[in-house]
Amino acid sequence: MNLSKSKYCEGFQCKKMLWLEKNRPEEKGEESNQAVLDNGTEVGILAKQLFGDYIDIDFQDNLSGMIQDTKKVIEENEVCNITEASFDYNHNFCSVDILRKNHSSYEIYEVKSSTEVKDIYIEDASYQYYVLTSLGYKVDKVSIVHLNSHYVRQGDLSLKELFTIVDITDLAKKKQKEIKKTIQEINDYMEQTEEPKDDIGMHCTKPYDCPFFEYCTKNLEKPNVFDIRGMRSSSKFKYYDKGVYTFKDLIKEDLNDKYLEQIDFEMNEKEDKIEEKGINDFLDTLSYPLYFLDFETFQQAIPMYDGISPYGQIPFQYSLHYYENDKMELKHKEFLAEAGIDPRRSLAESLVRDIPKDVCTLAYNMSFEKTVIKSLAKNYPDLREHLLNIHDHIKDLMIPFYNRNYYTRNMQGSYSIKYVLPALFPNDPSLNYHNLEEIHNGGEAMNAYATMGELTKEEQESLRKNLLKYCGLDTYAMVKIYEKLLEVTNRR
Repeated sequence: MNLSKSKYCEGFQCKKMLWLEKNRPEEKGEESNQAVLDNGTEVGILAKQLFGDYIDIDFQDNLSGMIQDTKKVIEENEVCNITEASFDYNHNFCSVDILRKNHSSYEIYEVKSSTEVKDIYIEDASYQYYVLTSLGYKVDKVSIVHLNSHYVRQGDLSLKELFTIVDITDLAKKKQKEIKKTIQEINDYMEQTEEPKDDIGMHCTKPYDCPFFEYCTKNLEKPNVFDIRGMRSSSKFKYYDKGVYTFKDLIKEDLNDKYLEQIDFEMNEKEDKIEEKGINDFLDTLSYPLYFLDFETFQQAIPMYDGISPYGQIPFQYSLHYYENDKMELKHKEFLAEAGIDPRRSLAESLVRDIPKDVCTLAYNMSFEKTVIKSLAKNYPDLREHLLNIHDHIKDLMIPFYNRNYYTRNMQGSYSIKYVLPALFPNDPSLNYHNLEEIHNGGEAMNAYATMGELTKEEQESLRKNLLKYCGLDTYAMVKIYEKLLEVTNRR
C-alpha cells in the first residue's frame, strides 16, 4: 500500500486501526477537536521561519508533483532550507517539515506542537530518515522541534526561545531495521480481506486514544471494566487480559471501595446514598454572601500576549451567580471579553468589582478557578491583593460528590458535574446543555471565542449571546446542586 508518515505511525500503534480506517471508516468515533488541529497548523507555519529564509513546497493532491518540485529545488540550490520537502521510496511517502540542505548533506527537522518529545515522534522522524537514506540522501542529523513550555513571552516573539530542538540522530539510526520490518508487516497486514481478529490492549490508548475503541469493544457485556471511573487504563487491561471484565466478575476482585460501590450500585440498582453528616460538614464551611463562579478559558500554542507560555490558560469569560444573604434571592453578573484582544486585564478588573473581599465563593473542581485567579494576580500586581483574597476564600462544591457523601447509580462512578447534574435533575430541561444553541461544552466555547474575531458583526453578536447562555448555565447548575444539598439535609 501507499504509506505516509502519518499512516506509518498509525500502523505502528495498531495495524488494525489502519485496516479499519481503510475498510470500516463509518465505524470511526470522535477524534481531536478543531482547536488541536489549528494549533498544529499554526506551530508548523511559524517553525518554517526558524532557520531564516526557506523554500516552501506547495501542497498538491498529486503527490508526484510535490516530489518533482522538491527534486527541482534540491538540484537548483547548494544550500537551502526546504519546508514540506516531499519524497517517495517504494510507495513510502513523507513530507519533511523542515529539510536543511548543505551541499551534499541534509538535516531533518520534524516539528510538533507538543511541549515534549514523545516516543511516537521519534518513530515519525525515523521513518523519514528511512525514506531519505533509502533514496541515497546523506542525512547527518535528525531532530524533533517542539514548543518550550518554560518560555514566557515578553515583547516580541522569540523563535529561538519558543522552540526547543532535540537531536535524535542516534535513535533514528538504531531504529532503521525495525522501521523496515514494521513497514513490511503493515503492508502484509493490509492485504487481508477479512477483518483481523486482533484483540484490544494498551495500544488502544498509547500514544493516542483509538477512535475505533467503541467498535472493537462492541461485543463486550455492558457495563464492563472499561466503564469503571478513575481506574487507570493499565489496570483495566490487566483485568481484561485475565478474563475479568464484567461487573459480576469484578465485584469478586480486591478493588478499592469507590470502584466496588459503583459496581454494587449499578448491578443492584440501589437507592441514592445520602450521608447527611458529611454533607452538613461541608455546608458548615460555607457562609453568606455566597458566590458561584465559573471561568471559560482558551489556549494558544503560540503565546500572543505578554506573560503567557505555550498552552497557558487565558480566561475570557466568567459567570457569577450569588446570594447576598440567606433569603436566597438569586442574582447574576457576567463578563465576556471583546474578540481579538488580550482579555485578561479587563476580566480581572471586572472580577474584583463583582466579588467583594472576604466572601465565600464556590467553584466546581476549584483547582481550575484558583489557578486562573493566581495567574491573574501574578500578572497584575495592582489587583493582586484583591484577587488573592478571592482565591483564598474559594470552596469546592465537588467535595460531597468526590467523598461520595451523595451518590446515585446514574453518576456512574463519577463526581464530574457532567454526571452529577443529570443524575440529580434528570428531567429538568433548563439544566440540559443539549438544549443550548451552538455552544454546549467548554471545548466549543474555547474554539468559538478563539475564532470570534474572524466573524461578521452579526455572527459575533449571536455567538456572544450563546456563550453567555452557556457559561451562565454552568453557574446556575452549581446553584441548583447547592440547593439540592440544602434540600436533602433539610436546611431549606
